[in-house]
Order: sequence, then C-alpha cells, then structure tokens
Amino acid sequence: MKKAALFLLIICCFACKSKPASTIQISLADSGRALKLTGFDPTVIGEIGRDTAVNIWQSLIPVYKLPADTDMMDFQTAQPGKYVVNEGTVIFTPDTPFVKQQIYFVRYYRYADGNSLWDYLKKQKKLSRPQYTDLPFKQ
Repeated sequence: MKKAALFLLIICCFACKSKPASTIQISLADSGRALKLTGFDPTVIGEIGRDTAVNIWQSLIPVYKLPADTDMMDFQTAQPGKYVVNEGTVIFTPDTPFVKQQIYFVRYYRYADGNSLWDYLKKQKKLSRPQYTDLPFKQ
C-alpha cells in the first residue's frame, strides 16, 4: 500500500510540472516595411493559417501604435494590414508604412498559458485579468 501511495505521489508531482513558456520574437523585415514574428509552435500556426476566417490574425496578434499616454494602450485600434504565414513565421505588412521613430507594440495573447486548475489554485492566473504580453518595437 505504501508503494502505491508513493507511486501516486510521484505521478502527481510530475503531472503538476509546468511547461516552459514559448518565447515570441519580433523583428523588422523587408527594410522596415514589415514585421516578422517568430517563436510560435509551427503546427499551431499552420492550423490557424488554414483557417478561412477574415482577419483571424488581427484578433490573435494585433499590432498597435503606442499612444503618448500609456494608460490608453487598451483603447487603441489595431493597425490594418496583411498577415502572411511562412513555415511557422508570421509576417505582418501594414496598409500604411511604419512611421520612423514611432513606437509600436504587438499584443500577444497567451491563450494556452495557465489554463489548468492548478494555475488558478497557485494564483498565477486571475479570472479578471487578461493574459497577454505587449511586445514593443520601433521603426
């Protein structure tokens, strides 16, 4: 009985181990006219890329212009543009070119992070707070 309890305890410890977070990297491409987003899981990106919904990428990883008052970040409208998927890389080309010396940011929503019951119990995720990361960049 003790061996079974010890085995069950070991299994529970390994089951509660969290996965490492993916690292999303952004860089300018095409002489500063496009934004290259890497670090996504290629299979997930491929599946989303086959989705026929209009503006699916703009709702998943939108690009915004950083306002002078950073408290207003949540109220900005997304930059319109075209998203292209190429081998696990997402390339965003805005309809209007990026302005020099203007700071922009990509809002990356972490849908898969912290969705287990254990994360709620450890208080790493709160129900009222959105789970996203803002990644700033400058032209």
